[in-house]
Amino acid sequence: MELKNKKVLLVGLAKTGVSTIKYLDKLDAKTIVNDIKNKSQLEDILNELKDIKNVEYILGYHPENVDDIDMAVVSPGVPLDLPFICKLKKNNIKIIGEVELAYRLSKNNPIFIGITGTNGKTTTTSIVGEIFKKANKDTYIVGNIGNPVIDTVDTTTKESILVTELSSFQLESIDEFRPKVSAFLNVTEDHMNRHHTMENYIAAKARVFENQKEDDFTILNYDDLQVRDLAKNCNSKVIFFSRKEKLNKGIYLDENNNIIIDINEKIVLLNASELSLPGDHNLENCMAAIGITYVSNIDLEIIKDVLKTFKAVEHRQEFVRELNDIMFVNDSKGTNPDSTIKAVKSYNKDIILIAGGKDKGSSFDELLEIAKENVVALVLLGETAPIIEEAAKEKGFDKIYIVNNMKEAVETSYKIAKKGDVVLLSPACASWDMYSNFEVRGKDFKDNVNNLI
Repeated sequence: MELKNKKVLLVGLAKTGVSTIKYLDKLDAKTIVNDIKNKSQLEDILNELKDIKNVEYILGYHPENVDDIDMAVVSPGVPLDLPFICKLKKNNIKIIGEVELAYRLSKNNPIFIGITGTNGKTTTTSIVGEIFKKANKDTYIVGNIGNPVIDTVDTTTKESILVTELSSFQLESIDEFRPKVSAFLNVTEDHMNRHHTMENYIAAKARVFENQKEDDFTILNYDDLQVRDLAKNCNSKVIFFSRKEKLNKGIYLDENNNIIIDINEKIVLLNASELSLPGDHNLENCMAAIGITYVSNIDLEIIKDVLKTFKAVEHRQEFVRELNDIMFVNDSKGTNPDSTIKAVKSYNKDIILIAGGKDKGSSFDELLEIAKENVVALVLLGETAPIIEEAAKEKGFDKIYIVNNMKEAVETSYKIAKKGDVVLLSPACASWDMYSNFEVRGKDFKDNVNNLI
């Protein structure tokens, strides 16, 4: 891809935006950077870019004249239906994201693994990355997990493996991206404020395998009917996994709770009770990881060893502290109701649930129905607090506490908790109303928990 002296419009100054600008500068592109935030709001990011001279900034508003743009690179958080982006489309200007740009610029054709789904992406990506690392592969864990793919372009070889977590936002803007192995873990309602319909949301995620060929692999969740149905659209070899049914071919549980790999031959890998991560959702994550690494020819003993010893990802059901026999758990990565349902169902104890955040248009009814079983109190904050409160009252909840910030949430939860309870931060919402991302939210929770005396 030749970008020297090309006018490239980069929309959205976030972590991937900074890395992209720096790389475009190396390629001598004429970069125009646009962000709806103004200069004062972006002061820290702009300081990171102060040494880059061949760049023009349009900040605080969107550009009106885009007629002379050669290509646009759009950050994941930017909707593709904005008027000026629609104008770019009308002018047949190529619009891609950072993942697609990095894929095209990767000089040595490294091996891409693409992992998507509503929930479990980060955990599965981390497990897969750890397995490849233990197998002494040159491994990069990138994408939605927080590390820009563009940062690897100059360092990878044809033997390198890029384990790439992919959100629907990132997949919306691919074009040629083709992973050797893709995985679609599950799908439940999320990001309706962006995609508007489930059909649009599923279609965006299903792009993970659209460029694959018959010598590639796609790992699909057989138990999720909407995901299972996508197999008919795959040109690649489909490998199903299931924790509920015995499969003729694929990865499944037998009557003794053993995880079976039955692809080329029938293999008893290990018993599900040996997995280090608790919960049915983590069993599914592990099965997907098994599928990805098995078709990548990783030694079975290495796969087993990692599955037995892998520690929970930060901000995903992360144990923080136990104080006076009350356990505090950080699940800030729980950014939609289905993710929080999985977290709630992982504990056979009474739960004080801290929830709320940015409204993504999701319904909380199913979460609250399930939460009645063991959630004894709700501590709510953020934009959705009154929405969840109203829905919770309709479900019969009477212990509901509205707080202003995380400090109040932690202190209130500790005050009302009894010995043996779990205080669980699993917001079921995005963080953007109060925090820049879920990591900052999770750290705030942990800091406040560790400050309790």
